[in-house]
Amino acid sequence: MACAAYSIRGHLKLATGPGLDSNHLCGGWKPSVSWPVSRAWSSNVSNNAVQHVACHSHLSVRNSERWRSIPKASPEDGTVVAEGRITVLVIGGGGREHALCYALTRSPSCETVLCAPGNAGIAQSRDAICISDLDISSSDAVVSFCRKRGVAMVVVGPEGPLVAGLANDLVKAGIPTFGPSSEAAALEGSKDFMKRLCDKCNIPTAQYSTFTDPAKAKEYIKNQGAPIVVKADGLAAGKGVVVAMTLDEAFEAINSMMVDESFGSAGSRVVIEEYLEGEEASFFALVDGENALPLESAQDHKRVGDGDTGPNTGGMGAYSPAPIVTEELKSVIMETIIIPTVKGMAAEGCKFVGVLYAGLMIEKKSGLPKLIEYNVRFGDPECQVLMMRLESDLAQVLLSACRGELGKVSLTWSPEIAMVVVMASEGYPGSYKKGTVIKNMDKAEQVSPAVKIFHAGTALDGDGNLVAVGGRVLGVTAKGKDIEEARSRAYDAVDVVDWPEGFFRRDIGWRALKQEQTANY
Repeated sequence: MACAAYSIRGHLKLATGPGLDSNHLCGGWKPSVSWPVSRAWSSNVSNNAVQHVACHSHLSVRNSERWRSIPKASPEDGTVVAEGRITVLVIGGGGREHALCYALTRSPSCETVLCAPGNAGIAQSRDAICISDLDISSSDAVVSFCRKRGVAMVVVGPEGPLVAGLANDLVKAGIPTFGPSSEAAALEGSKDFMKRLCDKCNIPTAQYSTFTDPAKAKEYIKNQGAPIVVKADGLAAGKGVVVAMTLDEAFEAINSMMVDESFGSAGSRVVIEEYLEGEEASFFALVDGENALPLESAQDHKRVGDGDTGPNTGGMGAYSPAPIVTEELKSVIMETIIIPTVKGMAAEGCKFVGVLYAGLMIEKKSGLPKLIEYNVRFGDPECQVLMMRLESDLAQVLLSACRGELGKVSLTWSPEIAMVVVMASEGYPGSYKKGTVIKNMDKAEQVSPAVKIFHAGTALDGDGNLVAVGGRVLGVTAKGKDIEEARSRAYDAVDVVDWPEGFFRRDIGWRALKQEQTANY
């Protein structure tokens, strides 16, 4: 199964109206590098898709220092031709980073995978050499380390360092980096920024309003009614969204974010959205400033409890592919959401290089996608199932993105289904106990050759025991010929893990399972 890139060309048509003047959303931000944009793109899509395309720009081509020292791409097959195998540094220490290390270690072009800070599970699995003492909050320290160790590419996993500008500083130092600049990372760092970009580029999204005054926010909620969605504007570790089914729940969310400052400065501004009814899906695309390369689809489970009940979390499980994202719908998503975003960001002076992770709602009434939110990095736990299915050389693909050469790349995926079940500390997403011992990990991975356990929040205690130190701790992942087999293998492995203080959902994949059973009926 192969996926090819969409190239970008056309004129940018911006919406007009209150608050949508010609000023750049990025304000005074000045990206440290430039990316070229040139070739035409085309694909077969429905008329509905074409009607929504309103953000196509013609952008000038400029050379970029970003690409001069990076291995060239082969004109024959688009793969990267490196002088010898390379060393890659992955920034982060969660389940997403473990999955990236796992895929990079399997890349023929990759000699060594380093992970900073990494975690005990990554080190024990030998999927990377963990550099626990590298201060990833210091760009100078990371640049110095890369030069000493001969790092040929840095892959930034979490959103925090991206928003803080780590990619800017690495690129300025001449180190190829997969991940957007701090200016472009505002797509995730500020929900208000993202919504205003949607307004400008006519990207379908929920109606909204932004507030810095809690009294005005409550008045708006009272006028709109429930259900309604309240979001902290800034980064809140995946916990800053409240789907309020009643007015009291919405008012409580406002008090928590804006008055009690439960998310600090991230909640000083809130975005209040209309409630959309439909089915959520995750859509990922690699972007090099000129081309957008769609990845396979995935669907996660945000609510903490079975039956999609309880508060939102960072994600309790996922599977890939997502049956709801058909090939036709993938084209619609690319045409109406991803491509306009890439063009709109370029027009704003915030050209995007990295992975765009679109959280979507496939509306029940129309069957068309609306953008719920953007993340500027791989999703967690979606990354785990995607990396389990990816058969291409990840190091080569990401180098091509750094060079602006995704137009020459196509991806190959396993036709199998992958599923991940997240095991979390009891009490998550609220307070939880740290230091609880986890046993039988080796036995769990031996349930099937198709099982892989990714570590998100583990460490070793003084006695050498594997212990939980986070909210989401393990991602028990499996592949199978269909959703039933993948699900069975994943839960068989989960049941072997000996961790009394952990919990997990028992219904991961229920939507796909239901659809498969209906199709076979």
